[in-house]
Amino acid sequence: MSKPIYKVVALQAVIVIVLAIAVAAFADEQKGFSSALGGAIAVIGSLIYAMIVAGRTGEAASVLKAHFRAEAAKIFITVVLFILVLLLFHSASMMWLIAGFAMATAAYWLALLIV
Repeated sequence: MSKPIYKVVALQAVIVIVLAIAVAAFADEQKGFSSALGGAIAVIGSLIYAMIVAGRTGEAASVLKAHFRAEAAKIFITVVLFILVLLLFHSASMMWLIAGFAMATAAYWLALLIV
């Protein structure tokens, strides 16, 4: 897991954990858990993307296709996970679920600048 792309995902996960702990401490545990779920959805999508594209080399067309496949997989898994969370966790706070996802997505772009 020494590749920079995995460091980005790890930093994203750390930011999600810090957010979830802060929300749980300042709001309540249900909202903290909801933000953690939203963040986890984004982190899992990023990890899937990283696993597909990590180590890709070769012709530009091949690498570009890998990125398109990775993005399609990321979008698919994100939609599936949101549906599962909404079906299985009726007590999830929608606002904090979306906030956790948005924060994790922003953290991904921030992590890209840092790593």
